[in-house]
Amino acid sequence: MRRGYLFVFLAASMWGTLGIFAKYLDGFGLSTFTMVFYRVLFAVALLAVYLRIRGIGFSIERSRLKFYALYGFFSIFLFYTLYFYTVTISSVSFAVLLLYTAPVYSIVLGKLIFGEKLTGEKVLALFLVMAGVVLVNGVNSGFSTKALLFGLLTGFTYALYGVLAKFAVRNEEPEKALFYTLLFGLFFLLPFTDFNVPAGAVPYLFALAFFPTFLGYILYNHALKEVEVSRASIIATVEPVVAITLAFLLFGETLSPRQIIGAALIIGGSIIVHAREKERLEEAALEEGH
Repeated sequence: MRRGYLFVFLAASMWGTLGIFAKYLDGFGLSTFTMVFYRVLFAVALLAVYLRIRGIGFSIERSRLKFYALYGFFSIFLFYTLYFYTVTISSVSFAVLLLYTAPVYSIVLGKLIFGEKLTGEKVLALFLVMAGVVLVNGVNSGFSTKALLFGLLTGFTYALYGVLAKFAVRNEEPEKALFYTLLFGLFFLLPFTDFNVPAGAVPYLFALAFFPTFLGYILYNHALKEVEVSRASIIATVEPVVAITLAFLLFGETLSPRQIIGAALIIGGSIIVHAREKERLEEAALEEGH
C-alpha cells in the first residue's frame, strides 16, 4: 500500500514537470504543435516497446477505432496543445492552476452524461474553484484575457479526457488504450508540425515524452493496483504544487498572496470532488452487495 502511494506521488510529480518542459522548448522557438507532436511520437514508440515486453497485443476491434479517433482528437490534439500554448503565453503556475478547474467541468459532464447528483459537496467545490479562478486572474494579474480563455479551455478538455478514459478502459488494457489514443492524436498533429527541430531541443522532447508522459502514466497505472482511484486522485493534486515550486526555482515565477489563496481554493475544490468520488464508489459497492 505504501508503495502505491509513493507511485502516485512520483507520477503526479512527473506530470508537474509538463509546463517546465514547455517553457524550455518555447525557448528553442518551437511551435506548440511541434512540441506536442514529438512528445506524442516518442511516447508512442516507448509504449510500443513496453507493450511488446509485457506481451500485450496490439489488436483492437475495428468498431473501436472511431472512439479512439474522437478520444485522440479531444484528449491529445486539443488538451495537450491548449495546455502547452497556455504555458507559453502566460506562466507555468497560471496554466497548471487553470488546468485544475477540471473538476467544475467534470461535475457538469457527470450530471449530463452519467446522471450524477449535484450534491452539496459538489456545489461547494464549484464555488471554491470559481472563486479561486477569480483570485488567480484578478486585477493586475499580468495575464491576458486570451491566456484566461485558453487556460479554462484546457481545464474543460482535461475533464473530457477523464470522461472518455472511463469508456476506454472498459474494453482495453490502460496501456493499450493510451497507445491508440496517442497514435490517433499523432495523426491530427501531423499537418501542423514543423519538422525542422534544433538538435538541442531533442533531449528535452525525449525527456518530455519519457518522464511526464510514459513513466508518469505507467507509475500511476501500477499504483492503482494497490490504491483506490479516489485516494490516488487526491494524492495526485500534488501536481500543481510541484509545478508551481519548480517554476519558482527554475524561472523565478511567483504568486501574489491573493493568487496563493486562489490556488489553495482551486486545489481544495479538486480534493473535495475526489473525496466525494470515494464515497460514491463505496455506496455503489454496497448497493451491488444487496
